[in-house]
Amino acid sequence: MTDFAARRRMMVDTQIRPSDVTKYPIIDALLSIPRELFAPDAQKDAAYAGKDLDLGGGRVMLDPRTLAKILDALDVSGDELVLDVGCGYGYSSAVVARFAEAVVALEDDEKMAGDSVALLSEVGADNVISHTGSLVDGAAEHGPYDVILVQGGVGELPDSLLDQLKDGGRIACIFMDGDLGEVRIGYKSGSTVSWRFEFNAGAPVIPGFEKRQVFAL
Repeated sequence: MTDFAARRRMMVDTQIRPSDVTKYPIIDALLSIPRELFAPDAQKDAAYAGKDLDLGGGRVMLDPRTLAKILDALDVSGDELVLDVGCGYGYSSAVVARFAEAVVALEDDEKMAGDSVALLSEVGADNVISHTGSLVDGAAEHGPYDVILVQGGVGELPDSLLDQLKDGGRIACIFMDGDLGEVRIGYKSGSTVSWRFEFNAGAPVIPGFEKRQVFAL
């Protein structure tokens, strides 16, 4: 029988702490939430392997290091509302829920969204609101949000998501240019968002978040 708890501790000790992620709430959440529970059945043994897990349809569960470093940069506090865009089976939402006031887990795949409700309940994440709908459109009815987290690569970010961010809020995206990616944190002030580079990381571009082609005549 696989000792997933031991693998979880090893993940934190060999992937997270060496990446300079030391905030106690993040470490505690990663040690507490069973990542294998939220992984597709065929990939449960790879849940702690330090790589993205394929969810199908061009979607992934971000590797633990990337997720942890994004959360470290966002520095979510206990009075903040978070929108988790593309939550998949709900792992990232379960992690963030440990130190945010509440999380809206947005997923457009009906099966994953349905499964996530049961999985989030199983780990006691009762401050997560599951919302099924377009990732591009966000979940405006629950917002505005202090923090928005996009679970995958982005070629171009829809204005609809930025519109749901509070003045003074933060948004994290993995901006992809071909095979190269950068995690940037956007800080909203008034109607503008200023972006700051955090670290290099890559992920498949989420369907609907591709960069629009501009054709010149």
